[in-house]
Amino acid sequence: MTRKQDQIRLQNLERLIREAGSVAELAKAAGTNKSYLSQVRHQTRTPSGTPRRLGDEVAGMLEAGMGKPEGWMDDRHEPVTREPDSGARFHDEGGIHTLCPLISWVQAGAWRETCQEFVPDYDTELLPCPVRCSSRTFVLRVSGVSMEPDFHEGDLVFVDPEVVASHGKYVVVLLNSTNETTFKQLVVEGERQYLRALNPAWPERIIEINSDATICGVVVFKGMVV
Repeated sequence: MTRKQDQIRLQNLERLIREAGSVAELAKAAGTNKSYLSQVRHQTRTPSGTPRRLGDEVAGMLEAGMGKPEGWMDDRHEPVTREPDSGARFHDEGGIHTLCPLISWVQAGAWRETCQEFVPDYDTELLPCPVRCSSRTFVLRVSGVSMEPDFHEGDLVFVDPEVVASHGKYVVVLLNSTNETTFKQLVVEGERQYLRALNPAWPERIIEINSDATICGVVVFKGMVV
């Protein structure tokens, strides 16, 4: 089974969890172990270091338990979408959690150009976002102390490239002049834009950005589903 097929099954698992109401209820309906389903859902690592996979036997049990036709777990089922005021396209699936890849800061800088071709491998951690987000959303692990006290080193932030960046939003920005990807608060004053570090002790706390900077996305959630 390919990684693409694995991802389809993970998305369909989230849909079934929503239909059942919880992981526990889904496991009960399918006659399987809720702990196993949770491990698959959160891509828990096996002793060999690979993410826990949803095997053929359990996929069949889920289909039978939820009244789905054979092979349903391996087919894409497009989410209902709508166009909100911000102009970004969001999954409008209630409890469905979009699975978002945890990527590097270097990858984030080029994400707009590369996300369509991105195929997660077995080393890619996929995390469910508990809020509405576009399918292009990615996850970063905060590095440094510039955004303390609100964001600490090691925190996970979900970043959506399709959300409009406006005054006060937390944004990930590529500074093309230095090829550095940074995370700051966006400040808009008339026609001018600035990046502000939240840490009052941070040197050069506010910097102005211009056309030489590319906003990679807006933070829509901090933390992770447990």
